[in-house]
Amino acid sequence: MKLSEFETEVLQVFWQHPKASAPSVHKIITNNKAVTYSTVKTIIDRLEKKGALQRVDQQGRTIFYAPTASADSMRKPMLNNFINKVFAGDSRLLMNHLLENDSLSQDDLDYLNKVANKNKATE
Repeated sequence: MKLSEFETEVLQVFWQHPKASAPSVHKIITNNKAVTYSTVKTIIDRLEKKGALQRVDQQGRTIFYAPTASADSMRKPMLNNFINKVFAGDSRLLMNHLLENDSLSQDDLDYLNKVANKNKATE
């Protein structure tokens, strides 16, 4: 499933608030950016059509939605899509970029070593 940047941002709100309405999502989104309610509602409708959200409840005229997939299950395809778009499909370029251009803490480096050593052990 391909998602736009804003669709992903809206979906992330649902991952943090598994049952939410369009008005509540709009309120959360407007904390970070100026966007109209109708824009947020349009994105929610698109996510529902794409199968990323489903209607789970209705109270009066207010419809509540929930994500159909967890953030964990969506991360890999979303990351692969990002790597394909930005790094021409080469994940090594992404890793190189992270290691050379961002300031990683010692905790970050220790974590990376731990993951690398774990992967070596399973080969």
